[in-house]
Amino acid sequence: MTTSPATTPAVSTPQTGFSVPVIDLSPYTTGSGGADDTPADDAPAARERVAREIDAACSQVGFMQIVGHGIDDAVIDGLAGAIDEFFALPPETKNSYRVADANRGYSPPKSETLSLSLGVESASRMNDFFEAFNVGVEARSFPDLALDEADYGINVWPECGDFRARIDAYFDEASRVARTLTRAFADALGVPPEVFTDITGHSIDVLRLNNYALPPGPITLDGELTGMGEHTDFGLVTVLWADRVAGLQVLSSDGVWHDVQPIEGGLLVNLGDLTARLTGDRWMSTLHRVKPPVVDGGIVRRRSAAFFHDGDVDAVVGTLPGLVGADQSAYEPITVREHIAAKLAGSRQGRANTGAVREAARVLAAAQQERR
Repeated sequence: MTTSPATTPAVSTPQTGFSVPVIDLSPYTTGSGGADDTPADDAPAARERVAREIDAACSQVGFMQIVGHGIDDAVIDGLAGAIDEFFALPPETKNSYRVADANRGYSPPKSETLSLSLGVESASRMNDFFEAFNVGVEARSFPDLALDEADYGINVWPECGDFRARIDAYFDEASRVARTLTRAFADALGVPPEVFTDITGHSIDVLRLNNYALPPGPITLDGELTGMGEHTDFGLVTVLWADRVAGLQVLSSDGVWHDVQPIEGGLLVNLGDLTARLTGDRWMSTLHRVKPPVVDGGIVRRRSAAFFHDGDVDAVVGTLPGLVGADQSAYEPITVREHIAAKLAGSRQGRANTGAVREAARVLAAAQQERR
């Protein structure tokens, strides 16, 4: 598997006891009993065990790491190579793949402020130091449905070797993993699989390739310098491949930011806002951010690829009966279209999202704690 120079991976913070659980998904992906060599005949019991582990991870952390996902190393290597080749192109070439007012194509460094997707503005209005390239499902993929490309976007493909073939191969595999996870989510919540399948038949699925674009080498860091601002993901579930390099931080329930790095061969998984809405915050859409990847006082290369499984554009998402949160309040129903539009208007158009009240309160509380 392709890796880049990295620090030692860590899935826990020993001084606080915070950890991101590692879950073997193979009972769902292969029908086997998993890494503990449970016989295949006992796969239903193994899936029940995995569902319990997922429920605990989603209730307590909102992040998990999965192994046994079934994505071949060659597909991962192809993804990593495609990322390297595209982001190595000259700036003028990459900028030729910008797409106005669509969640597709190239986004240059400092063109987004993800904290505004939560309605939170940094003191210095420092935009995020990452560049990205997005591809996703297109409306024309569903010829029998009257879908609008304005909701989905039309892909642009750079002339960069076999970029498209490698990205398509990974996209298909990440889609399979995301849908497998939602099947496991249904089991973990004790609800029918249709709770998820009925709202994902023409899901707005997007793969975002990220490159943290600060130049490698020694650097004096401004206190506000951010690789990617604090945010929650928009949809149902995110499947993340990332270099084993420092940078990703997750906000724990006690309001403290913790470093998280993927284990060898693992994928990071986190919940999105729509799953939090479905579960009435029984499962949280966990805040996360990326700080400049610094090792021994210098910037190192960091890449990631986030697959967002966001749900059907016209699906209405509200809190499921029986899953109202501890405060006895449920989220108001909202369409996937309305929710994603409000989030994107914040991150890309500079308009603070006034609808993310719960998430914004957690960001501001964590900021106060950091200043103490």
